[in-house]
Amino acid sequence: MSVDMAVRVLDESLGKIVLIKLKGGKVIRGVLQGFYQHMNLSLDNAEEILEDSKSNLLGTLIVRGDNIIMISPPPG
Repeated sequence: MSVDMAVRVLDESLGKIVLIKLKGGKVIRGVLQGFYQHMNLSLDNAEEILEDSKSNLLGTLIVRGDNIIMISPPPG
């Protein structure tokens, strides 16, 4: 995927819930508020999704882009 396409997908996902997989196996879900150079993400109402289908509320969060393995946009 080209950088331009990735930026376009993120831009279309602003204000919507995204799912993010991080290095180390953590999964975060939250409302995408913004993204910055190097794919740093700003999330609101973020929560860590735990393996037992529970979640840990995190609130507002900045995720550093080099820790992100995958970003899943909202369903089309």
